[in-house]
Amino acid sequence: MDFSRYNQAEQAQINAMIEHKQMKDFLRLYSNLVQRCFDDCANDFTTKSITGKEETCINKCADKFLKHSERVGARFAELSQQVIIIKL
Repeated sequence: MDFSRYNQAEQAQINAMIEHKQMKDFLRLYSNLVQRCFDDCANDFTTKSITGKEETCINKCADKFLKHSERVGARFAELSQQVIIIKL
């Protein structure tokens, strides 16, 4: 994005807003990952430590979730690029 038409103070404010949005998106992603994997994998509350089965489930769940998020982001970027090309 071209922010050259804005003065330095406005550019700094825009950058701060973008960084804030990115942080919120990251925290939302992380929170969703934790909640999803906890709901799917935490079954035994009789002990403080997680079982081997739960640990394996959590690792698979997190890996799958992150790969899915990465793929969605890549697909979104592809579609955004196509929209830009069509507009030109």
